[in-house]
This record gives sequence, C-alpha cells and structure tokens, in this order.
Amino acid sequence: MLMVISPAKTLDYESPLATRTYTQPAFLGDSRELIDQLKELEPHQVSNLMGISDKLGQLNAERFGQWHTPFSLENARQAVLAFKGDVYTGLDASSFDENDFDFAQKHLRILSGLYGILRPLDLIQPYRLEMGTKFENNRGKDLYAFWGESLTHTLNEALSQDDGVLVNLASNEYYKSIKPRKLDARVVTPQFKDWKNGQYKMISFYAKKARGLMCRFAIQNRITQVADLQGFDLEGYAYNPEQSEGDQWVFLRKQD
Repeated sequence: MLMVISPAKTLDYESPLATRTYTQPAFLGDSRELIDQLKELEPHQVSNLMGISDKLGQLNAERFGQWHTPFSLENARQAVLAFKGDVYTGLDASSFDENDFDFAQKHLRILSGLYGILRPLDLIQPYRLEMGTKFENNRGKDLYAFWGESLTHTLNEALSQDDGVLVNLASNEYYKSIKPRKLDARVVTPQFKDWKNGQYKMISFYAKKARGLMCRFAIQNRITQVADLQGFDLEGYAYNPEQSEGDQWVFLRKQD
C-alpha cells in the first residue's frame, strides 16, 4: 500500500528537526532543468505566473536564484518536515520516531511541481511551484507536460514491490500528474465529510487535515493492508459504507 499526498505552500525551515536521517530526491536533475528556466524570470514575471503578490514574487524569484546542489541538512530540509500546510498539521511528522519515519519512507509519497515525487525524508530547498502552474518549459506548455509519464512510472516501480494498491490522498491538481491508464494499481480514494447546516459536506480545511490524519493513522499503526484503513477513527471520523461506493471511501464526522 502506497499513499500519495500534495505538498504545501507554507514552509518551515526553522523548527528543530525530528530526525537527522535524510535521502536525496530521485528527480534532482529534472528539478535543476526547471530551476534553470525559472531563474530567467524577473520577480514581476514570477508574480504574474503564479498569481501572487509582488512580495511573494520577489521571495520566490530569490529562492529560484539561490537553489543549488548538493543538498545537505545545512541548506535543505526533509520534505515531510519542511511542508507545513493543513495536510501536514494532521500528519504531525515532527512527533514521529525513527521507526515511524522508516515506515513512512516506504509507504508515503509527496507529489511536487518542482521535485516530481518525494519520499518523506528527501531533502528539499525552499520553493513555490504548484503543479497546475501554466509554466511553459522546454518539454511543453505546463508542468504536466514537463513530468509526462515519469511520475507514473516511478509509482509503478514502488507499487510493484508492494501489493499494488495506491491510496490517493492528493488534491485533484496534483493527482492529475499521474496517468491513470498507465498506472498498474488499484486506486482507493478516501473522502472526508463533516456535518454542517443539516448535511454532510466536504469542508476544505477539515478534509485536508483529515488526509494527513489518515497518513498518520496508517504510519503509526503500521498499516499495509488497505482494508485496515476503514478503521480510521482519528478526531471523530468514521467509515460510512452506505455513502461509499467501490473504491471511493467516505468517512463522516458529526461534531457536538
């Protein structure tokens, strides 16, 4: 069983590291190719490309300019500890022990616009480049064209060493970088809904956090059989077979 999640815009390069263990990203050569093209952009062009403020455009232009290899703990940080969005609040990797990190390294992957696919302990330098960014590059009109089928092939390699089940906990923007017809896997897609105004609905903030919570549940309980994920019960969620259909699994929460 392999889980995939999205990265986060918010980064943390200040907090103490929960582990000194690290690995190197598999697609650093591809990342360097993208960076070489991104470095040519002026700050205002970065702002326009990403639809962000002038201040953020300047920050990310500087990040592209400062990006360099080799990566080490002096100039980079493990991906699972660098990202700090809602998913990562639920995951709470800063509380993991070495055995948790080891299990996560085998069963969790992070999709990335700049780095392609990351294992949790792969080092990354600060960046912002969402997968849906329409950045015309040497390989095509956007990042989906840039990555092509390479991310799918990499997932297939990992899945072939496991049971061939992919748990999709990524956003649609990032999961679109995977080619479903080329993916040799059964894909299970959990959905998380909260009770609001008399009905269950997907609320973005809670759903994102729940994706991280499910990863945490799987990692800390050493879950390798996807059926065991139906026992996910963190923070009040419960599997609902009536609303689930096939491999679209629905988890509901009704808070008091």
